[in-house]
Amino acid sequence: MKDVLKNLANLLKVKTIVTLVVITVFAVLALNGSIEPDNVMIIISMVVSFYFGTQHEKIGNSSN
Repeated sequence: MKDVLKNLANLLKVKTIVTLVVITVFAVLALNGSIEPDNVMIIISMVVSFYFGTQHEKIGNSSN
């Protein structure tokens, strides 16, 4: 149970919140037609790859 709570606390870090907000904003802009869906996919893929890349790097550095 403690592991579950610890994992939930880690999910609510600022970087996660910012990532989710960026994805939501660009998705809403795409649905409204304010921005092209192709551009949204590029931006979202960049944000998500950066987020998961830094998470993977952090996990890799903590094991050393």
